[in-house]
Amino acid sequence: MKNPAATLHCPNNRCQAANPPNNKFCQTCRTPLVKRYLWALGAGLEAYKPGEAIASRYLLVNSSVLLDTQPAIPPETAEEIPPEFIAYLRLSPYQLHLPQLYGVASIKAGRKTSQLWLLEEAPIWGRDGSEVQGQLLPELTSAWKSASAVRQLNWLWQWANLWQPFSSEGVASSLLVPTLLRVEGSILRLLKLQPDPQAAPTLQQLGQLWSQLLPDTSPVIAGFCQKLCTQLRDGQIHSSEQLVTLLDRGLKDCGQAQSRRYHIFTHSDAGPSRHQNEDACYPPSGQPISSLTNTNALAIVCDGIGGHEGGEVASNLAIDILRQRVGKLATASENWEPMSLTLELEKAACAANDAISQQNDSEQRSERQRMGTTLVMAQSCAHEMYITHVGDSRVYWVTRHNCHQITQDDDLASREVRLGYSLYRNAVQQPTSGSLVQALGMAPSATLHPTTQRFVLDEDSIFLLCSDGLSDNDRVEQYWQTEILPILDGQIDLPTAAARLIEIGNRQNGHDNVTVALVYCQVTPFRETKSTEVSPPQTALPNPASTAPSRMKTQQLSAPAKVKSPRPWGLLLGIVFLLGLGGVLAYLLLPRSLLQLPTIVSSSSNSSPPPNSPPPATSPTPNPSPLSGLDAPAVIQITRSTPLNSQDRETPLLLRRELPSQEQLIVGQIPPGSVLQAIGRSPDREWLQLKVCSVGAIGSDIQPPQPQPTTPEAPQQQSPRTPNSGQTQAYKYAQVQPGNIGWMREKEILPLIEANTAPTSAQLGECAAGEGARE
Repeated sequence: MKNPAATLHCPNNRCQAANPPNNKFCQTCRTPLVKRYLWALGAGLEAYKPGEAIASRYLLVNSSVLLDTQPAIPPETAEEIPPEFIAYLRLSPYQLHLPQLYGVASIKAGRKTSQLWLLEEAPIWGRDGSEVQGQLLPELTSAWKSASAVRQLNWLWQWANLWQPFSSEGVASSLLVPTLLRVEGSILRLLKLQPDPQAAPTLQQLGQLWSQLLPDTSPVIAGFCQKLCTQLRDGQIHSSEQLVTLLDRGLKDCGQAQSRRYHIFTHSDAGPSRHQNEDACYPPSGQPISSLTNTNALAIVCDGIGGHEGGEVASNLAIDILRQRVGKLATASENWEPMSLTLELEKAACAANDAISQQNDSEQRSERQRMGTTLVMAQSCAHEMYITHVGDSRVYWVTRHNCHQITQDDDLASREVRLGYSLYRNAVQQPTSGSLVQALGMAPSATLHPTTQRFVLDEDSIFLLCSDGLSDNDRVEQYWQTEILPILDGQIDLPTAAARLIEIGNRQNGHDNVTVALVYCQVTPFRETKSTEVSPPQTALPNPASTAPSRMKTQQLSAPAKVKSPRPWGLLLGIVFLLGLGGVLAYLLLPRSLLQLPTIVSSSSNSSPPPNSPPPATSPTPNPSPLSGLDAPAVIQITRSTPLNSQDRETPLLLRRELPSQEQLIVGQIPPGSVLQAIGRSPDREWLQLKVCSVGAIGSDIQPPQPQPTTPEAPQQQSPRTPNSGQTQAYKYAQVQPGNIGWMREKEILPLIEANTAPTSAQLGECAAGEGARE
């Protein structure tokens, strides 16, 4: 920094004292100084030189890198967000890889004033003491040659996972520009987003770019990557979901060439201002756990909600249920199946939710009297760490390079960002920004949507799980380098680090209970030899019935396999002639309204792929694939309106008002026999936007189950906490009405679809009217 007058202000809101830029700690309050580097987008910086101040608070480090010298003060924000920046907000769940909008800086160029848009969490070296601090991270292409086989596959896996969400937001071309792709150890980072041209990028183009990496690819995976690139270029891989599945298989084989050992320590404290500790954790507070090599690790932190009336009960009940459910999962490396494990972890969270919710109902708690809890859980399996969360407790991933928050709070501020309405730094200034939109126990699991992510482990790292008693006011960002990073170098042990973090939470925040769980993963690579070479990938599609929707997955409608057989050409020509004649007669004789009706999507093998769909994958058997996805303008009919929850109990099928449906805003309950039309899909492809065409009748399933005989003694044996069909349920929902529009998770509705049903004009109702209006 060439400007000797430049000062760096303390990030502590209660201090904000000015400090020389080379200080590591505030000279007034001893808080670690945060150096927040930003990437600037826009024109006007060319008039400034490195070391000069911009907008009275930013220091120009180099051509587009700025240092915020007043990190405790919220940045300036614009009244409106330009359309080209909305994608940053909507893709905020991928903040590990993508910079986020920070604010704007107004600069003067002559008589004109222009705005620079600033990105935080850009791929810029920020660790203290580094000679390259403030410089861009290396490009992936330059770091590729020196990376191990596992890391190279890991980068490709992250790359493939980003393809679908970026495509949904029209920025997938960002993944085809090598200068935008940076790496920070094992993590793939992007410098900025680039809008797609009129012709959307394709997986074939991705295969061409990956082919340029082949000369420097590790010999262990060279054959695998060569075959993968060929399949991409030749169009044999039709979706990013299929690509991710193939890379998963390669990572599983390659991951066996390394060993992993876990150390866990938890610590929980009531804090200086609370008489009772409503937090709970597993393993129990103060009990260190060191696992054997390649055995799995589990850590959980829950922050109870509901005060002395039940927060402590809810958090401990959640811990008990989760331990039981997760402990029964098959997490051995040989049984590793990522989608199945992801679903089971989400079901475990729903089971804990249902247990707390049922206790609330049995005690007749309502609204703010209901007890609940947040959840963050880390479960390792094979070469991956699975992170499940609900609420605003957080998980941070600390490596030797950086510290990243890898969970996104389920609160109003984060929801505003995900919907593209507001910058996060602006949203958190609102009075209700910290209000939760979901937590365990506040409602039945039909309205709960846990988030499970998975991360490939190919370097030593630490996962910090903590309640907001520590994470509030950016305390982790301020102290990770001094209190957590030394663990990786063996300077301090886990109990010492945990005790220091508890002290920081109590001293610097002090408003709540504080709980931390530290999961230290040590990775030891084996020597890469010919025996560890990974086999080339096979392009057979995974069985849709065994896969599950994921935040970073693309769902695709599977087409039936084709079977070669002799072709009786004469008979075929005769059939074609008769069909053509029948079509002409139908066009002349039938009402036009019937000719315009959309067809109902079913799981029948007779359904044909859309005209622009890729050719179906070959299969060793002629059996058609089951229905695995829906797309607009598909029309579906509901067979029953009670899907099963985590405890195999029936729950109402609900249409939700908004995306991502993490708030409890319900349009209504969908009765069996209702006809719906798909009119859109969420960016992560997990959610369908549906329009109600016509409404069936509640209680009249299309195929009602046979009643089971009961005995008079059964009601007397029922537990008082078990829902009784004769009792009034805690939650009643109004029935949806024709024309209503809302959202449903695709995996919830697929098992409830009626197959081989042709809609009548009456059944299409509002949808038929909509079709006619568009003519």
